[in-house]
Amino acid sequence: MKRKISFIISIIVAIVFGIKEISSTVLKNNPIEAEQTAKKQESKKETKTDSERQQKHAEKQITQKNFHLPAEKSKDVIVHHKAYSLSYNKQHNTPNWVAWHLTDKHTAGPVARSSKFWADPKISKPYRVDYYDYKDSGYDRGHMCPAGDNKWDETAMYECFYMSNMCPQDPKLNGGQWGRLEQECRKWANTEKEIFIVCGPIYEGKKHESIGIDHKIDVPEKFFKAVMSLKPGKEKAIAFIFTNDDKNPSYRKLATSVDAVEKLTGFDFFCMTDNNIEKKIEQQCDIDDWK
Repeated sequence: MKRKISFIISIIVAIVFGIKEISSTVLKNNPIEAEQTAKKQESKKETKTDSERQQKHAEKQITQKNFHLPAEKSKDVIVHHKAYSLSYNKQHNTPNWVAWHLTDKHTAGPVARSSKFWADPKISKPYRVDYYDYKDSGYDRGHMCPAGDNKWDETAMYECFYMSNMCPQDPKLNGGQWGRLEQECRKWANTEKEIFIVCGPIYEGKKHESIGIDHKIDVPEKFFKAVMSLKPGKEKAIAFIFTNDDKNPSYRKLATSVDAVEKLTGFDFFCMTDNNIEKKIEQQCDIDDWK
């Protein structure tokens, strides 16, 4: 029996090598077919090279477009999506910050608001929060980069519903002053032509309320939002701090300086801006400058 199996294997090997030898001989004896095969192989190499070039170009565009991103820390998990970028915190399972560039062309659009939330495929599985992790928690899936800023593109709208862009947020804050400031930012983008926004959670102390089913998600005590305009000769910035409850007054009364938020969070916002301009505008705190 063993001899028969060995004999059959020998025949199969001989056939395989025979086919390869015949193919090789055919190509040698048929220069046209050989040339076509060579062209196909060269075309595959060119396609791969073009793909690599396109990827590098896209990465370069992301870097240029998001020059306003906060300074990165060594342990930051940075994720780029079409309309925004974020730093993800694997301890809290929320973003550290979310940053985006809002232009007057992106304040409206034909794309309808999504009705579903999605796990972010760019977050590693052990930390990939899903929509059901917030179920019956009493907290909203609070957008950092809002849906209202992403009506201009279907992909942008889809990605802004990734759970990596969410934090557990008090429903009255989410539907109240936080939402009103989002609307105001779109007005400012129309007036200024473009603004740069960074926002995120603030965790105070070492112990936090947490929610979650398959993932533990810490509930932040506060939220921040920082906004910058670089209109030539009229550069300015402002920031806001909200408590994660239903007791916030008008966002106008919560205005503070970017410097104050940087001190509270430990992040360096708008760090790629000209140093002299950055130093000047991050000290500002005048809500009347924003109309």
